[in-house]
Amino acid sequence: MLTERELMVLKDIIKLYTETGQPVGSKTLMTSLPIRVSSATIRNDMAALEDAGLIRKTHSSSGRVPSSAGYRYYLDNMLTPARVPEQEMQTIRQSFGNDFGRIDEIIEQSARILSNLTSYTAITLGPEVANLTLEGFSLVPLGNHQVMAIIVASDGSVQNQVFTLPRELDSDQVEKAIRIINDQLVGQSLTTVAQKLRTDVPAILMQQLQTPQGFLDAFGDVLQKAVSERFYVGGRLNLMDYFGSDNLGELKQIYRLIDRQDELNQLLDANTDDSGQRPISVRLGSELSEQSLRNLSLITARYSVNDHGQGMIAILGPKSMPYSKMIGLLEAFRTELASRLTNYYDHH
Repeated sequence: MLTERELMVLKDIIKLYTETGQPVGSKTLMTSLPIRVSSATIRNDMAALEDAGLIRKTHSSSGRVPSSAGYRYYLDNMLTPARVPEQEMQTIRQSFGNDFGRIDEIIEQSARILSNLTSYTAITLGPEVANLTLEGFSLVPLGNHQVMAIIVASDGSVQNQVFTLPRELDSDQVEKAIRIINDQLVGQSLTTVAQKLRTDVPAILMQQLQTPQGFLDAFGDVLQKAVSERFYVGGRLNLMDYFGSDNLGELKQIYRLIDRQDELNQLLDANTDDSGQRPISVRLGSELSEQSLRNLSLITARYSVNDHGQGMIAILGPKSMPYSKMIGLLEAFRTELASRLTNYYDHH
């Protein structure tokens, strides 16, 4: 158990180190603590905190910096989210604007806004795609047996991909297959469409096409792209502020991670509270499975859009980030984003 004064010392060390990036000594604490105590008393408290593993000494200074355990203790027991000033809330609302044609545009814009507000790397994920339906499917001829397969979903998103169809498929067969797909699948949920592609549709196409497999491959691949979770990353270059020339290898690994959707999904899933008790979660680098993130922290926040599912926002930044301010900002931001998305669904 820490004494009340030791808690004050730990909180001030975290605050000062976050603000300055410099190790904190007893003389600095004498002027910042809300109570008057001697330098010797503060050194004793610092020694107790060091013995507890909550702060540590650096090689270059007699001051102390928070340890990972110190940050975790602070996050679990001492942190109070800061209130976002009204002026900053106005900036968020104005940055979103009002002219959005698709859900993805709102999610993508939210990543840019969040990275600009925090100067960190922001990651946003739209509401779950479980409720999306197929609105239309078409193939656009490009010549030399190449076509662009286009899928339109009910949220207004459009996915497309270029394929080479089997030479045996003539234009009449392709048009017939497109009519079958639209007749059988438009209006169905994307998950139902994916299921029917494996069951009902091949049998129907087999009666109409001599070689249906090439057509099914084209439609199936672009459908998979449509139903996959869509992450947007803002402020990628901000990561360069926290890596020196001696650890560029780690930086490359992080860039590779955030470019691979499956790995990014695993990282964010591991950082969420499945119980739903805590909509905002913080994991310090040492608590993340990815070794290249050991000097960073990841804060994730879930948001809900009524019947349209849940999404997620996250920021990736230095372990010394101002957690009170960042968590307060994410709390306000997730509320505003959910409101924007709800309004979009209500009017489309």
